[in-house]
Amino acid sequence: MATQDVIACDTCGLVQRLAPVAPGTAAECARCESVIVARGRGSLELTAALALAALILYVPANLYPILRMNLRGVYSESTVWDGVVSLAHANQWLVAAVVFLASMVIPVLKLAGLFFLVISSRLRLGRRLRGRTRIYKFIDRIGPWAMLDVFLLAVLVALVKLGTWATVLPGPGLIAFAAVVVLTMLASASFDPRLIWQRE
Repeated sequence: MATQDVIACDTCGLVQRLAPVAPGTAAECARCESVIVARGRGSLELTAALALAALILYVPANLYPILRMNLRGVYSESTVWDGVVSLAHANQWLVAAVVFLASMVIPVLKLAGLFFLVISSRLRLGRRLRGRTRIYKFIDRIGPWAMLDVFLLAVLVALVKLGTWATVLPGPGLIAFAAVVVLTMLASASFDPRLIWQRE
């Protein structure tokens, strides 16, 4: 006899028994017909592809300049690391640490964690399932620290404020950085944490 889960519908609150849902299918509520469980097909492959694309773009995001500025004939380029170093030299240690963690460390941690979860779920490793669930929760919690909206707002303010004094242009690193953050968020959202516990 197949095992059944007891699930409450998020829409109407009806508690019902539900047999395991096959990949690529969904289960609807018996009362309101809302989708209560949906299992996509190829979650691990999609997560791995998005994480790999983010990892590839991580290199140009940190090597290429984020901003290019021409002020009275003086041309300068700034990468993310240059910004961290400049803040540290200005004794803005806290801001420098936040920028370093949010822009360079957290994306790598998320990508490494996602790759570990994908590989362990694909191999159906049966040990330390709670530990892997904690890793997933950690990845989910540090997601907002990627600060894409704050970072892009800061770049936009720089473009507007300095536009009357200097020529400020976004560099190729800005596009790569934004792509890394978006791809990492999509990879995290596409991973189905139930696959950690799936053994069959």
